This record gives sequence, C-alpha cells and structure tokens, in this order.
Amino acid sequence: MDIIDLLSHFAVALGIGLLVGIERGWRTRDEKPGSRTAGVRTFTIIGLLGGTTGVLAQTPGTPLTVAGGIVLGASFAAFALAFTLMCREENRADQTFSATTAIAGMLTFALSAYAMIGDVRTAAAAAVAGVAVLAMRTQLHDWLNKIEEREIRSSLILLAMTFIALPLIPDRAVGPFGGVNPREIWLIAIILAGVSFAGYLAVKLLGTRHGIMLAAAAGGLVSSTAVTASSAKRAAAGEGAPHLLAAGVALATAVSFTRVLAIAGFLKPELLRFLAPPLGAAIVAAVVWAFVAVSRRRTDGDDDQTVEFKNPFEFWAVIGFALLLAAIVLAGRLLGENLGEAGAVVGALALGLADVDAVTISMSRLTPEPLSFNAAALAILAAVVSNNVSKTAIGALAGRGTFAVQIAAMTALCFAAGASAYWLAGLIIPA
Repeated sequence: MDIIDLLSHFAVALGIGLLVGIERGWRTRDEKPGSRTAGVRTFTIIGLLGGTTGVLAQTPGTPLTVAGGIVLGASFAAFALAFTLMCREENRADQTFSATTAIAGMLTFALSAYAMIGDVRTAAAAAVAGVAVLAMRTQLHDWLNKIEEREIRSSLILLAMTFIALPLIPDRAVGPFGGVNPREIWLIAIILAGVSFAGYLAVKLLGTRHGIMLAAAAGGLVSSTAVTASSAKRAAAGEGAPHLLAAGVALATAVSFTRVLAIAGFLKPELLRFLAPPLGAAIVAAVVWAFVAVSRRRTDGDDDQTVEFKNPFEFWAVIGFALLLAAIVLAGRLLGENLGEAGAVVGALALGLADVDAVTISMSRLTPEPLSFNAAALAILAAVVSNNVSKTAIGALAGRGTFAVQIAAMTALCFAAGASAYWLAGLIIPA
C-alpha cells in the first residue's frame, strides 16, 4: 500500500468518525459544553484512533498476524473500557440508562480500524447503516409503540417458515404419479402467509380502500389464488367490506392474466397471437370490474370503517390450504397420465387448479413439436379457466355471502369477455 492509498484509507476512517459524531453531536446540540461524553470532535478523533490502531496492528499490504490481532483486540478492549466508564458517569449525572453512545463509540473504533485493514467500501457502508439506525431513534420507538403482539408472533412464524423450515424440507418429488415436491408445497404455504400478512400491513398503514387494492395487486404477481383465499377469510370474518375485498381479487386476477402473457411471450412469442386476444379482454374486464366496484361504493360509510383484524394469518389454515393444493396436483397428474396425448387439455385443466405458471412453461416448451401453437395455447387457456374456477370455489366456500356472489360474477364476466375475444380472433387469425 503506497502513501496515497494509506491516506485514502485514513480519510475513510476519519469520515466514519465524523459521520457518527455529527449525528451524536446534533442530538445533544442543546446541552452545555462539557456536559456530554462525546460529540462531533470526540467521535472524529475516535475514527482516527481506530485507523491508527489498524495500521499498528497490520503492516499495510500484509496479512494480519497473531501479534497484530492481539494488538488490535487489546486496543479495542482498552478503548471500550475507558469510553464505557465515561458514558456510565454521564448516565449517572443525567439520571438516565442508555448504552447507545457507548456502543456507537465502539462501532466507530472498530469500523475505522477495519477501514485500514479491510475493504473500505464495506466499512463505509456499515457506518452509513449504523448512523441511519441512530438517526431513526424517534421513528423506531414510535413503531415499537404501535406494534402488537400478534404482529410479532405472525412475523416470527413467517420468518421461521422461510429461513428455518424451508431449507430442511426435501426438494424432490414424493408419492405416486410423479409425486409432489414438498418444498414447492411449503413455498405455496409461505406465499399464502406472506400475501395475508402483506394485506394486513397494507390495510393498517394505508386504510381499507387503498390497502386492500395495493396488497391485492402485489399479491397477484405471486399468487392470485393466495389473494383470493386471504380475502375470502377476511370477508367471512367481517374484516373489511366484501365489495372492496372482491375488487382486490379482481385486480389480482388481472395481474395473474398479465403474468401468463408475460411468461408465454418470453418463452415462445408465437403463442401471443392466440393468447393475447382472450387474456387481454379478460384483463380489461377484471380491471373494469375492480374500478366499478370501488367507485360505485365510494360514498358508502363501510369503505372508511376501521377494520379490526383478528390475526395477520392463521398458521394451520395456511398449511391446510397448501395440502389441498398438493392433492389437486396429484389428481391432475393422474388424469394427464391416463388420458395420454389427448389429455393435454384435460391435464392442463386439472393442473391449472393449482398452478397456471407451470402449465404455461411446460406447454411453451412443447411447441411447435409435439404440440402446435394453437393446441398449446388452448391448453394454457384451459389452465387459466380451471384456476379461476378454483378461485371462485374458494370464494364461495370460504368467503360466502356477498363476497362469493361478486367473485362468481367477476369470473363469469372475464370468461365471457375472453371467450368472445377468442372466437373473434379465430375468425380473423388463421390457426
């Protein structure tokens, strides 16, 4: 490391101390000089001290030795002890309990030393992140005051499902007829729980109308079936106006149709001439339905009611729904194998009950041989139809009442628009 590089590393160490010092100094700017442990000058010097210690512990351009590690560790321990004692005296004088300044001083020393012996970009990024956390003190405390126990519990369950259970679940097919991949089923459960939790947070932060629509649109990018199941549960529990929840499902449905077009267009653009007319018409129908459902009741009081959620999501309900989808996948494969080549559409109908994307991908790969573009497109549309039939059934069984009626009517409108467009396109576009 030449002198220019050495000075640049020292500049980063100095900047780390200055950055932390500005935040700490600004927070205590109204206190009298001499009444605080550390401000902008002290933290800047801590940055230089950490940088100097890093240079003493490791010769520039050489690996860190055992002796250097001892020097670095002993220096950090000595600094931490002295600085913590000063912060303790400050707490006694102010009759407060806070370890923030002491921890900030240790972090500044450590990052400044690392800037000399490690990656300066990492040290600078960590310093910015640390200062951001320090500066967000008020916002973080306000957020903690508003968070509820059920939200913490649901967050922990979702995190455990994703980062603890998911890596342990086998990623291979299990069972007859090609089996079911347990990992994929568990991912469905995670998606359903995530969509439900996202909807809960969106409504809490943005209000009933905007929260439901935003959460539904985002959920439709992943799984419109999960959005339907979550909305049906909310409707049955009285957690939101049924027409708003149904409008959210309509918007998620439109997003799911768009997703099918995007996948098919990326894998096999030739399919779009068969898929775009019916799915495009269905997208327009779903969006219009959502717009009308929201605007028609804009002046109703139930749109602005305070929605009280009992729970962001119920773990066992999520698991039960995932297992139901696994059974549907097995049934679909059984039908497809027994019907042979003529079962392409029937198999797509069955598999589409659970997963349209898988059908879209597989059919796109089977063109132009052994399936023609027209036959592949018909199979994909069959999967779309069966998937929306299953969503309507979920709405009827879980949501009931007004929600179920509106979901069924929206689905019928999409089918009518798509069928009409498919028929007209067949007259204009040769097969």
